[in-house]
Amino acid sequence: MKVVYVSSFPHGGTVTHLQMLAPSVAELGVRVHVVCANAALAEGYRRSGVEATALELRHKLDLSHAARLRPTLRGADVVHTHDRRAGLLARPLARALGARVVDTYHGLPEEIAGEVGGSGFVPNGTSPRRLATVRAYLRLEAALARLGVVVVPSTALATYLQEHGFPRERLRVIPNGIDLRRTVPAPAHEPFVVATAAYLIPRKGVDTLIAACSRVTQPLRLEIFGDGPLRAQLEQQAAELRVDVRFHGDVADARERLEAVDLLVLPSRGDNLPVAVLEAMAAAVPVVATRVGGIPELVVDGETGVLVDVDDPEAMAAAIQGLAGDPARREAYARAGASRAAALFEVGAVARRMVALYEELCP
Repeated sequence: MKVVYVSSFPHGGTVTHLQMLAPSVAELGVRVHVVCANAALAEGYRRSGVEATALELRHKLDLSHAARLRPTLRGADVVHTHDRRAGLLARPLARALGARVVDTYHGLPEEIAGEVGGSGFVPNGTSPRRLATVRAYLRLEAALARLGVVVVPSTALATYLQEHGFPRERLRVIPNGIDLRRTVPAPAHEPFVVATAAYLIPRKGVDTLIAACSRVTQPLRLEIFGDGPLRAQLEQQAAELRVDVRFHGDVADARERLEAVDLLVLPSRGDNLPVAVLEAMAAAVPVVATRVGGIPELVVDGETGVLVDVDDPEAMAAAIQGLAGDPARREAYARAGASRAAALFEVGAVARRMVALYEELCP
């Protein structure tokens, strides 16, 4: 069986997910080829034993570059896309070439992501016209779902998509996968190290995290991995609140860096099944996160971490303070999180579920 993965993103959680999934699927005897955003990513896949081609899909109407997919997609049994742009451009072409198609729907557009899990967040300045455009595109994606199967990483998002026109029979819930890296946390640092990994946009709520850290009385250092349009504004906020913080921008080794922190905090106002939380769990790092989207499917409140309400810096500060001052509870959460990651999200098991889906589509 030949499976071609198509991804247009240069970085982020969807890329991290595919970097783990593709080699794991190949290890099961599937011939895998990845079409990715740039040469550096392609070389990384090749080092992991997976064929790869760099092809930039610049925007959702980039038909000229999409046409270059044809030689790679020809002869594929399954074409599996991994982001909105790739799904729009590659699925119709793949079907025309006779392949079965799968699309992993990693998350909603920024303007409506807060509708999953009930936070209701809408970015400031979002016009009614823009919302109407996003909803029209969601209807288009619901129509495209009829071309094949849509894999959804969380039950929360699958429920939302069903409610918004996606055919129920076309949806399959298969979570993102992770490889377990550690089962016991490292000793706490001095000062206590809190981290987050996110694209710096309003939905990710990093401003709430900075406000929360300013309320914690125990000394701590905040490490922020990721970049985005709000970086300068967040740097100014941290300076005004005198928070000890380091902005690292986009880093290639975020997984390794998370192993060197004491606590991951994800303050999102809307999310699906964030890979950053899985990476923390797999490194035996406890998690404080907001109770939105698919996050409660990852973090068990009071067992593997702490869940707090959106835009509640006081509750977030209390959760950080509580774990910083209670090493035994921090270790218990870390161990339980690693155990949960191994039991439910181990990448090999996720790959086997994905291959079973491909075999179902190609009897």
